Amino acid sequence: MGVRPAATKLNISPAAARRPSSFLPIATVALLCSASYFLGAWQHGGFSSPSASPSSVSVATAVACTTTTTATTRSATRPRKRTPAGQGQALDFSAHHAAAADGAVLSSSGDSAATRRYQACPARYSEYTPCEDVKRSLRYPRERLVYRERHCPTGRERLRCLVPAPSGYRNPFPWPASRDVAWFANVPHKELTVEKAVQNWIRVDGDKFRFPGGGTMFPHGADAYIDDIGKLIPLHDGSVRTALDTGCGVASWGAYLLSRDILAMSFAPRDSHEAQVQFALERGVPAMIGVLASNRLTYPARAFDMAHCSRCLIPWHLYDGLYLIEVDRVLRPGGYWILSGPPINWKKYWKGWERTKEDLNAEQQAIEAVARSLCWKKIKEAGDIAVWQKPANHASCKASRKSPPFCSHKNPDAAWYDKMEACVTPLPEVSDASEVAGGALKKWPQRLTAVPPRISRGSIKGVTSKAFVQDTELWRKRIQHYKGVINQFEQKGRYRNVLDMNAGLGGFAAALASDPLWVMNMVPTVGNSSTLGVVYERGLIGSYQDWCEGMSTYPRTYDLIHADSVFTLYKNRCEMDIILLEMDRILRPEGTVIIRDDVDMLVKVKSAADGMRWDSQIVDHEDGPLVREKILLVVKTYWTAKEQDQ
Repeated sequence: MGVRPAATKLNISPAAARRPSSFLPIATVALLCSASYFLGAWQHGGFSSPSASPSSVSVATAVACTTTTTATTRSATRPRKRTPAGQGQALDFSAHHAAAADGAVLSSSGDSAATRRYQACPARYSEYTPCEDVKRSLRYPRERLVYRERHCPTGRERLRCLVPAPSGYRNPFPWPASRDVAWFANVPHKELTVEKAVQNWIRVDGDKFRFPGGGTMFPHGADAYIDDIGKLIPLHDGSVRTALDTGCGVASWGAYLLSRDILAMSFAPRDSHEAQVQFALERGVPAMIGVLASNRLTYPARAFDMAHCSRCLIPWHLYDGLYLIEVDRVLRPGGYWILSGPPINWKKYWKGWERTKEDLNAEQQAIEAVARSLCWKKIKEAGDIAVWQKPANHASCKASRKSPPFCSHKNPDAAWYDKMEACVTPLPEVSDASEVAGGALKKWPQRLTAVPPRISRGSIKGVTSKAFVQDTELWRKRIQHYKGVINQFEQKGRYRNVLDMNAGLGGFAAALASDPLWVMNMVPTVGNSSTLGVVYERGLIGSYQDWCEGMSTYPRTYDLIHADSVFTLYKNRCEMDIILLEMDRILRPEGTVIIRDDVDMLVKVKSAADGMRWDSQIVDHEDGPLVREKILLVVKTYWTAKEQDQ
């Protein structure tokens, strides 16, 4: 068993709820609370939930019905005195070193019989990825790697149990140390240390993995490789902020871009390179499971300032250039595509690549031809690196090319199980040849808070420039409130990998931009999914997601999950526990969840969450106890699979 860190407490400030009040306000609020309670009891529908029980009653009483006039001084290190429900009590979490035996019903003294207790999955599911399950994938065609795309379980195939952490799991190292080291017990795979030994990707050092920063095409390290790229394109003036790394390995390229204020979305399939994306996430680097096969990448058009392939083994020249056409769709006007590895510099490496000169030359010529058909300009080929640039608009391109054709009716941002097509996504129209299609962006960091062009040009239905500014200010206020009631925000390195399940315009992530963390902004496909383009124009990253399905990531990805109105959004779409179990799967032991929703919905959510080894408490809205929207704060308790079950 690995050595466990000290038990974690989610300290909730007493100022969040404990306030003096006079008799008249108390009587008034009590009357309103009673009316709200009886109205809620009368109404039915929405997510199914356990019947009323003592635990659900305690949740209702935990919602403070007092007025606020004072605040108290907080301490991140001093243990809090426990206080009555609804008055800022500390959530105390004990560390447990092993899960209950597989198949056992989890319960504890005082639990209501009506609360469902979720069982632990068998230990073999510790790295379970529901939509990229290796066994299920074998049912699908191998042509063009379709079997490695998302194929999610339905009905009885769904796991209705808690995915365990491997025995000996430990909290990851804090950033920036995590960039270079991870615990072996957290990702117990040595395959890459053998397969990539000479390429300096990763090595085992006792109970740890070390990441020297090397790569297949950057033997001198990612820093030196990025410096070489920086000699060809501007990487230091804020004009390049978002990047896409296709076939990312352990994401060293993305890891070393972070010191340059460039945020990379790295992806790779779950394939023979066992756990490569999982290693990236353990390092505290943004990454997802993904593959270029038949579906569009799950990002909007014009998202990335730069895309990169370093010996990613993607056949760019095949299928009428389909994969390069998809990169063109997600590249911003004026964006860069960087290629290193075969066939670049084939005259030097052809023997080592065990391919003929003729074959490699033909591949490069085919790639060059596809790039020209997209109206890309080749900036330079220097040594092992070649760089192309997408045009700022299609004004001259439409007149100078014929094949592949421009897409006529397809939504350029549609990318949730939408098939790739051999047609070029047209850029927005411009008034003259010097204009940037869709609007020019401010440089980073100004673009974070500047009104994005998609909003200023009226492309996002119902969102004005004024509404955007108000949303930005609202989330600043909300983050300030979160930091006031959750003392863990004060602990440096406590949160690194953060997920926003319903990102909207990206205000939550923008308000945290100065903290040493990154946010994966997910935009649900059932809402206004057009806002994901705004997220990218702000210099943030994210993806589309349907929360009735699993996310394309490994278990224990995130330290903090934020869910704003997610359960109301998915009301009557799928069962509540489908979403909660997925949240539990991707949340690290002792990780935090913040759920905002209507109080009646939160009571149902808490009732279900009480059976998932979560400790939780409902606290007031930042505007006080009279607001129906409340906040459910959760910490996932520490537990792992037993060693003998592995």
